[in-house]
Formats: sequence, structure tokens, C-alpha cells
Amino acid sequence: MSSLADVDPQIAELVAAEERRQADTVKLIPSENYVSKAVLEATGTVLTNKYSEGYPGKRYYEGQQVIDQIETLAIERAKALFGVGHANVQPYSGSPANLAIYLAFLNPGDTVMGMGLPFGGHLTHGWSVSATGKWFSPVRYGVREDTGRIDMDEVRALALEHRPKLIFCGGTAIPRTIDFPAFAEIAREVGAVLAADIAHIAGLVAGGAHPSPVGHADVISTTTHKTLRGPRGAMLMASDDEHAKALNKAVFPGLQGGPHNHTTAAIAVALREASGDDFKAYAHQVVTNAKALAEELSSRGFSLVSGGTDNHLILIDLTSKGVAGKPAAQALDRAGLETNYNTVPFDPRKPFDPSGLRIGTPSVTSRGMGEAEMRQIGAWMDEVVTAVSKGDAEDVIARVHAEVSELTGTFPVPGLS
Repeated sequence: MSSLADVDPQIAELVAAEERRQADTVKLIPSENYVSKAVLEATGTVLTNKYSEGYPGKRYYEGQQVIDQIETLAIERAKALFGVGHANVQPYSGSPANLAIYLAFLNPGDTVMGMGLPFGGHLTHGWSVSATGKWFSPVRYGVREDTGRIDMDEVRALALEHRPKLIFCGGTAIPRTIDFPAFAEIAREVGAVLAADIAHIAGLVAGGAHPSPVGHADVISTTTHKTLRGPRGAMLMASDDEHAKALNKAVFPGLQGGPHNHTTAAIAVALREASGDDFKAYAHQVVTNAKALAEELSSRGFSLVSGGTDNHLILIDLTSKGVAGKPAAQALDRAGLETNYNTVPFDPRKPFDPSGLRIGTPSVTSRGMGEAEMRQIGAWMDEVVTAVSKGDAEDVIARVHAEVSELTGTFPVPGLS
């Protein structure tokens, strides 16, 4: 069969351009990472040709002899890696996985409690523009203004007042350790299902660099990319049969038809990789790098939400620098430093033009960078942001980009030749 370059040279060139861009960029977006060549290979296989509605041993299509083995491998590896009694590897991504939790345990109009989006929560934890905020009754908790950390006393008070049927812990911009035992105690007190959304920290949990929600949360939701370094997919996990059965029914036939078998195979590969000692070392280095980068930025006058980080993620409030998040992110991108602008707690600015930057260290750690490189990255960020605040940044951006390119040339991208 003809290659991509033969069939569609325009798309082939764009893919090649993206490979070059990723190789030449210091990727600091905390939800992004690099997968291995093995994961890439599994994703691009003939498994994409096969429909497999149902679960292993109970399908609605014939010809599942191989697919059943692949999905079973992925399930067993997830169970072993995270220490759970049940795993569903079929959700297409994190948002559908979270929707399955609603379908499994709630009825429309029931109360759900989650972290508010401006404080670091996820859209699917009951935010107003999400279906979860429109179809259910949301209660939101945030962080203390003085510490930037979750006030568990406030969480308990809100839970006792509103009696939610479902409580989410976890989010997309939380730089501190999530207290799973405290959330579990509150959930038990009000009779709620506790869902731990570990999409961002799954790789850290698997590598022993963050406490696990297993034994505390009733159900666990995660994407399979981000810190876990797998393909773009998701998983749901539970420890008991009752919750497991409800989740399975919610995923299929509740929300979706046939799973993406090529993704399932790539998830299985990533889970095998995550069970090794090299992955554990990577997970701990992610945290070490994040702390080093946070310290460097703090020493240069950057204001960090909660004062620093316990994990892979740093949330920066640029107000004191006299620059908004969006122009800073755009300038940094031109300098080869890829970040995303983000709201910060109690942000007076609008979400599409917020005060903050969200950065993280999974990708740079996957490339083999360490604390010395984090200090250099912090220095570059300071130079660019300072130049933007003075209104004359292009010469600085050009120089920094050349220096970034020199650095990235010494740290090859995993999975790419």
C-alpha cells in the first residue's frame, strides 16, 4: 500500500513539520508529554480496522480472538500497576470517562461537588458551560486566598450543607498533593460516591511520586497520556464489583459503542512501560524538576500560586510582572518555550485573557533534562517576560529561541528519529 507521503504529501509534510516543532521546542504544558516509539507503533496498527462492541468474552461482533487478548492485557496491567480490583480501558478520553461516572451513579438534577474551574478544577466536575453543570446541580469548592490551597474544612461544610451524591477530587491546575484520605472521610460522612480524577498525576501515582487514591476513592478516572506517557485515551478503575459493574454499563452501552482497539493496544504498551524501574525514576524526576523550576522562578520574583509545587505542575500569577498570561505565553512560544495561559484563583481577568501561566515538567523530563536545565529554563522565561513587560521583546525572543534550539538539540525527543 502507498505511504502517507505518496497519498497525501500535504498532510505528510505537516506531520513532519510538527515533528520538527516538537523537537525544537521546550514543551512546558503540564498535560502534554512524549510517548515512546513502541506506543506510537501500537497506535498506528491494523487494530484500527476492527469493531469490538462489548467486553472481552462478550462481544457483539465476531472475529475478536486477538482483540480480546489485547484488551485483557491492558486491563490486567492497569489493575497490577495501580493496585485495583477493576479497570475499564475503553473510554475514548478523560471527559467521556467522567461522564460515565455521572451516568453510573447519578440521575439528572442530582447534586455533584467539584473544584471550581477558576481554582483548578475540570470542566466535567460540574462547571456551568459543561453538560455536567447543565444536567446536574453543581456545588463548587475552591482554595484559600491566603494560601492557594484547598480548605478541607470548607469542603466538609459545603458537603454537609448540600449533601452531594458525587464528589470529585483532582483537577487540571492543582500544584499541591491531593489529600485523598480527607476527601474520603467527607464523602463517607455525607454518603457520597468519591471520584478521584487523577488524569494529571496518574504517572506520578504509578511511579510512587504521589499518594494513590486506591483504598480511599470509590472510583478513579484518568487519561492515559499526560504523566502516564500513553496514547490519547482514558481508564476508569474501581476496587469493588458493585462500582465496577455500574461503570462498565455506563461506558458501554451507556455512552459509546466500539472501543478504539489501536488505542487499547497502545495503552497496554504504556502500562507495561510504566511498571518498570526506569518509569519510577522518571516519575520522581518529574517532581524534582518541577520543584527546581519553581524555586528558580520564585527567586526571580515570579508569584507562584500556593508558593510552589508538590507535583509536576506550576501555576504562575504574572500580575506582579505587569504582563497578562496570554501575551506572555505567545511571546514564550515564539522563543521556543511552550506554555499555556491560564486563570489563577481569584483572577480579575477573563478566562481567554487571564493573569496566569500553567507550566509543568513531564515532557522535559521525558527528554532527559534535569535540575540544571530547569534553572536555565527559568532564566529564559524571566528574560522573555521581562522584555514583554518593557514592550521591546523581539530581539530577546530571537536570541532565546536560538539558545533553546541549541539545548533541545542535545536532548532527543522520545519516539522520534
